[in-house]
Amino acid sequence: MYDRPEMVELVAVVREFLERHAMPALEGRVAFHARVAANALAIVERELELGARESELELARLRELLGMDGDLDGLNRELCRRLRRGDVSLETPGLLEHLRATTLAKLAVDQPRYSGYRRSIEAS
Repeated sequence: MYDRPEMVELVAVVREFLERHAMPALEGRVAFHARVAANALAIVERELELGARESELELARLRELLGMDGDLDGLNRELCRRLRRGDVSLETPGLLEHLRATTLAKLAVDQPRYSGYRRSIEAS
């Protein structure tokens, strides 16, 4: 809807202010909360950058895996139902690949510096 600045840019500016200017001047509990806020903004930044694309990919994988149409939430609920009933298992073609790709996409947003995530990306 708006041209400039984009949401991701606005979030980045606030995060950078916290990290470069506010946090060095703070101490104790307030410094801790500033670090938490900066981390939350970094997650929002990554979600804005990666979230829509990864959601589209997840949706496409679920539609293929389940052989049906629907929205992301509904298809995830259906996958859970099928897993609970035993209709789908790790032997089901595409399930393991879907779970791996979905997990890596979530880690890319939430914890991109997580060592297990880094090793998995490097091994790919």
